[in-house]
Amino acid sequence: MNKRIIVTPLCACLAFCAPFSEAMEVELGGFLKMNARHVNGDIAFQDSWTGGGSVSEPTQRTQFSAQESRLNLGVSSNDVRGFIEIDFVGSSQGNAIISNSYSPRLRHAFIEYQDVVAGQTWSTLVNTSAFAETADLGGPLVGQAMVRQALVRYTFNNWQFALENPYTYGTNPGSSLNDEPDWIDTRNDYVPDFIVRYNTKGNWGNVSASGVIRYLDPDQTQQVSTGMSVAGKLRTFGKDDLRIQLHYGNLGRYVGTDAAKDIIEGELETTLSAMAAYRHFWDHNWRTSLFIGHTATEVQRSRRTLVGVNLFTNLTPELSVGVEVGQYAINDKARLESTELVENGQSQYLQLSMQFSFQ
Repeated sequence: MNKRIIVTPLCACLAFCAPFSEAMEVELGGFLKMNARHVNGDIAFQDSWTGGGSVSEPTQRTQFSAQESRLNLGVSSNDVRGFIEIDFVGSSQGNAIISNSYSPRLRHAFIEYQDVVAGQTWSTLVNTSAFAETADLGGPLVGQAMVRQALVRYTFNNWQFALENPYTYGTNPGSSLNDEPDWIDTRNDYVPDFIVRYNTKGNWGNVSASGVIRYLDPDQTQQVSTGMSVAGKLRTFGKDDLRIQLHYGNLGRYVGTDAAKDIIEGELETTLSAMAAYRHFWDHNWRTSLFIGHTATEVQRSRRTLVGVNLFTNLTPELSVGVEVGQYAINDKARLESTELVENGQSQYLQLSMQFSFQ
């Protein structure tokens, strides 16, 4: 539940910038989350499965963590809304010996005025309603579009048009698998990525279709890349739903969460990513999601797959608990120049989570 505080000119502690002609609404939200995670296999432990990682020696590891907890603040006045959100994922500051401290990490920070959004938030390519309900943060990230970045977006009826932050992720010609990769110099990222999206919805659910055009210019090679995406949430029987995503083209860093690069040895990468999740309600509280995510690349010839199933229930409207099991697999035949590296491995995981939401 959102906690709303009405701010007036009499509240001097919050009205330090200028007097308010009308009341300002402040919304506080977020959640506290505790995870217990066990990983067993020959892909190294990750706090949540991204599309990255590599095959290593067999290992087992169990970790407890509260770093996924997050806090957000929304402020509205007249036609203007501001939103900022932080969590603590991937930003270890202390260590497990003493403090287990984590630094805040900026997730969202944007301004919304009428039909325009400016700031850092979900890329226009991302349909958040197509995310599965999972204990693992983000779920099958390996098959999803899951990018937050700075952008300027205009919405007109069902259409959205956006200019988004350019960044080229990849390697130059001559990189070797046996040496440190020769990463592309991003100083030539000077043309914003352009994304167009169309949304439609009804009692049956919602679907979005997006297209992206990017101008990548490492070492002045001047390459135009394109890609397309379809995603949505479809209602099926009762309260059940099917969530799907399908992405194809030169999407690179936009999909798979590090499963694919934009350019490999100076050559544009082509990626196929897909994700599907079916959520079934056993009754008004108990529910299960069965999900799969997969990304395959043409140039680097990588194959990354995550499958999983979970069981969730709510102890109170705000407090949910869940258990999840799954497997992350790597099946790569990486190619750089004349070198080929075959990697095959998988790790199984078991995760318990408890989440108290106040939004």
